[in-house]
Amino acid sequence: MSADPTALLEALARELWLPGLVCSSGHLQQRLSHLAHWRDRLLAGELPQTQADLGDPPVATALRQVTADLKLPALTQGNPETTLQLLRTALWHADRLIDRHEGEARSTAIARMAEAFRAEWAVERADWEEAQALLQGLGDGHHLRWDAVKGHLRSREWHEARRLAGLMAQRPELAALLRRVGRSRQRPASSKHAAPSANLLQNPNPPVGLRPVETVLPDAPGELRGIRLGERIERLLGSELQQLRHPVLRKWWRARKAEARLLTYDSQAQLVDWRPDPWAVVRQRTAALEAPPLERGPFILCLDTSGSMQGAPESIAKAVMLEAARVAQQERRGCILIAFGGPGEIIERELDFSPAGFQRLMELVGQGFDGGTDVQTPIECALKRVQEQRWASADLLIISDGEFGCTRATLDQLDQARAELGLRVYGLLIGDRETMGLLEVADEIHWVRDWRRDAPPGTSHGSGGTGFSPVHSKSLTALFFPNALSERAARHGRGVPASEP
Repeated sequence: MSADPTALLEALARELWLPGLVCSSGHLQQRLSHLAHWRDRLLAGELPQTQADLGDPPVATALRQVTADLKLPALTQGNPETTLQLLRTALWHADRLIDRHEGEARSTAIARMAEAFRAEWAVERADWEEAQALLQGLGDGHHLRWDAVKGHLRSREWHEARRLAGLMAQRPELAALLRRVGRSRQRPASSKHAAPSANLLQNPNPPVGLRPVETVLPDAPGELRGIRLGERIERLLGSELQQLRHPVLRKWWRARKAEARLLTYDSQAQLVDWRPDPWAVVRQRTAALEAPPLERGPFILCLDTSGSMQGAPESIAKAVMLEAARVAQQERRGCILIAFGGPGEIIERELDFSPAGFQRLMELVGQGFDGGTDVQTPIECALKRVQEQRWASADLLIISDGEFGCTRATLDQLDQARAELGLRVYGLLIGDRETMGLLEVADEIHWVRDWRRDAPPGTSHGSGGTGFSPVHSKSLTALFFPNALSERAARHGRGVPASEP
């Protein structure tokens, strides 16, 4: 071994020169020589070998044991800055041994030194475990580099991301929706999309006997039949409501209400349900067997950032955005976010967990929702993307409260992409009702009915942040104004629903 320590310094970073030279623990040449080994092993995510004792075996053994107990190589793997910080801290604590009291045994001082080193890095390890809990399932250490995450741990965006991760954990149905988006592989058989049986494959058109069963629902929204006596306020004629403001007639109004003799509209709904009947006329099945649906392919998120999304809808939308980034990273799926507001307000980002991608994701979490709604531009951007080879099998997921509309030209372009590329458009409705714009654009709409319970802390969104919903169905237009549905909305299967989830 060379007696000149300057020759050994050439293999070390300049940040280790001073602490390596002045440390009072162990032999100088051995310490400098073994520091390079410790640095290389920690950068590789491994523990240093026992032979590299830094010139002081008891001290090196104690430091190595703390490093193993706290699993610190997970922090230093591929991270030169954290590796240098760990080595400098270890040398600083080792240098404090010379200050021990003359009556204290050196073994006791080494144990005290190890506990001080453990206490200092336990905080770093706790932060790392918190980061892993939030970013679980993102891949190997390259995507979880500590230097890219550490700077965000005290930021408002990080705390907001933690809250959104907890929100998403309570909504597994949204994660299931993300798995269905994309056209990469066949969806496994389930109760909804089960594989056809052997008999059905042999005879794809088995005889089916059905009979219609009509059910009349009195007083349900439907066809107006006339006027009758009653007491339901929501069905009162205008002439009856006028009497409430009259000083004398309002007393008569209350008396007639108690007797259910107010003039009200009379309406009823009629449902037709087709049920199996062996005695009915046999009809042949004409529809071909449905091919197994595809899922787990690339997807494009169109995120509504208009002012109407503030509060609980904004929280749910950002939670879905974070989950989409996680799913895309874990399953090696491409994911593009197109955040849109008013005219000219559009942000297009590819979601990933590279250092630059993580920084962009935190910025998106911290941005507020405010402005108008222009869905034309983001849909046009998405249509340009699906024309590219990489995104040809991508599906489109629109996250919005439904307050938008599209021009005929944009709708025609969507239909063309459906026919030529098999594009599917999903809608995530974070609101109380489907709008004509959402009905015309989406092939399938998933309704988040209890969105109010996810309001940010300290805010109230109509019901104090509870899960109360003032409507029983998202399809209010189809229920009360069935003839108002356009031909495009009706062809996607929209109508009066029998029930809502």
